[in-house]
Amino acid sequence: MAKQARAVQTWRTIVDAAASVFDDYGYERAAISEILRRANVTKGALYFHFASKEAIAQAIMDEQTSTVDFVREGSPLQSLVDGGQQFAFALHHNAMARAGTRLSIEGVFLGGPHPWGDWIDATAGMLELGKERGEVLPQIDPRVSAKIIVASFTGIQLISEADSGRADLREQVAEMWRHILPSIAHPGVIAHIKPEGRVDLAAQAREKAEREAREAVEAAEAADAAEAAAAGSGSQPAAAASGAVL
Repeated sequence: MAKQARAVQTWRTIVDAAASVFDDYGYERAAISEILRRANVTKGALYFHFASKEAIAQAIMDEQTSTVDFVREGSPLQSLVDGGQQFAFALHHNAMARAGTRLSIEGVFLGGPHPWGDWIDATAGMLELGKERGEVLPQIDPRVSAKIIVASFTGIQLISEADSGRADLREQVAEMWRHILPSIAHPGVIAHIKPEGRVDLAAQAREKAEREAREAVEAAEAADAAEAAAAGSGSQPAAAASGAVL
């Protein structure tokens, strides 16, 4: 089990390092040597997990959708909006999301699935659920609308990157939804949808970072206390033995 856990950790380390390299350089200019340097692993370890640079890139494109969680309870349209805002936030703060998007935009198909296929499938699924629950207009073709939504998001994030380094992406995505929702949703539903998303993701991220920092401090303090206790218990027999000699 320990060996398997180390293998999983090595895979994750390589993928995270590669994401930062692809984010910085794109596919063509990304060098295996730089991935090895950032991951701090041997060439043998990398090729044990990945047969080629193409395989690493495919893993990153497969990973990018994990940054979004489409909740199926409640309003499917609001969940779809929230998912878009989650990814907008990830593009600003997460190298994996940026690398996957850059690879997709560069047209790195690698003989695998369509680079936008997972996003289109997930979006179409939520629109289909919205039709079932009476939020989406009956004449809407979920797959056609999904392609339009994914294409719109892709273009908007590229413009936001050029304008502000994606600092305004949340607002731009909200505007996208304000334009799209009237064409796909029942009018009575639109009034209840929050285009900016239901959750303040920045505040949520700060809370998570603060919680993790507290947990790290507590773990360090517990480790120090355990080490001190072990040292104390180890010195007692020595003292007793010294007393016996005296």
